[in-house]
Amino acid sequence: MVLWLWLPGADTGRAETLKSYDFLPQWSPQAQFAGYYVAAAKGFYERRGLALTILRGGPERPVGAQLAAGLVDFGTLFLTEGLVLRDQGIPLVNVGQLVQRSALMLVAHKERGIRTPEDLNGRRVSVWEAFQLQPRAFFLRHELDVTVVPQGNNVNLFLMGGVDATSAMWYNEYYTILNAGIDTDEITTFRLADHGLNFPEDGIYCREETLQRDPAAVRAFVQGSIDGWRYAFDNPEEAIEIVMTHIQAANLPTNRVHQRWMLARMADIIRPAGHHRPMGTLTDSDLRFVAEQLHHSGILHTQPDYLEFHDPRPSTR
Repeated sequence: MVLWLWLPGADTGRAETLKSYDFLPQWSPQAQFAGYYVAAAKGFYERRGLALTILRGGPERPVGAQLAAGLVDFGTLFLTEGLVLRDQGIPLVNVGQLVQRSALMLVAHKERGIRTPEDLNGRRVSVWEAFQLQPRAFFLRHELDVTVVPQGNNVNLFLMGGVDATSAMWYNEYYTILNAGIDTDEITTFRLADHGLNFPEDGIYCREETLQRDPAAVRAFVQGSIDGWRYAFDNPEEAIEIVMTHIQAANLPTNRVHQRWMLARMADIIRPAGHHRPMGTLTDSDLRFVAEQLHHSGILHTQPDYLEFHDPRPSTR
C-alpha cells in the first residue's frame, strides 16, 4: 500500500510517497519499546519514506504467530524464538539485533539459604514458558535438579513465598520486586549473562518475502528505529512522556518512575559497556553461540547460515 502525503518543508506542488507498514512489539506498551514509539512520534519513519502503524502487542497477539501467518510486517522477538521459528520452517529474517546483552535473571530468597547456583538444587523455581531456554541451560550447566513451576505474567508467587526463586527481567520484574518492599540484601540474583549464557534478546524480524520485495523499505524501518532509540537515550524524559501516552491509551497499571528505570536498563543492554559495534548488529559469533546451545539442548535440528538468517546491511550505515 502506498500513501500520498505532503511532508513539511516539501516544495510546493511536490508530493512524497510513503510506504505503509505495520510493526508489532512482543508485549504491551512500555519503555522496552521506547525507541519505536519515539521514532513514530518524532517523524523518523516518515523522513525515511515510511507510514508506520505500531500495533498493540501482548499475550493475546504473539508476534511469532502473527509473523508466521503474514499478518504483520515487522515484529520484535528474542533471538532464541527467532531461531526456533526459523528451524520450524517459518522464513523469518533478523534485520536488526537491538539488545546485545541478556536481561533475564533468576531472583531468589536469600533467607532460604540461596547464595550460589548450587543452593538452588532441589528448590522450586518459577520459569516463563516462552523464556525457559536460558534457565534450563543454567540448571543443566550447574547440574541442578529443580522443580520448575510455570510462571504467569507477574512475580506474585515469588512475593508470596510460593517459590524459592523466580524468573525476572532486569528492566521490569526485578524493579517490581524491589518496589514491593524487598531490599537488595534480602535477595540473591543470578543474571544469566554473567553465567556464560548471554543470549541477545529483542531483535527486529520480518519474513524473507518482505525483505526480498523491498529491501530499501526494510532497512529504512531498521534505521528509523535506531534513530528513535538514539533519541530516546539522549532525551529520556521526552521519551518517557511519549511512552506514557501509549500506556495510558491502553489503560495499563504502571508509572513514570518504573518506565524511567526500564528505559535506563534498556540503554544498558542495547549499548552495554565495552561494546563498540554499530547499534542493531548481530554478530556471527553470537548467532553461532546461541544456535549451538539450542542445538545441544535438542531444540534446534539445524544451525542456520548467518547471511540467510540475518541481514547485516542496516547496521553498517
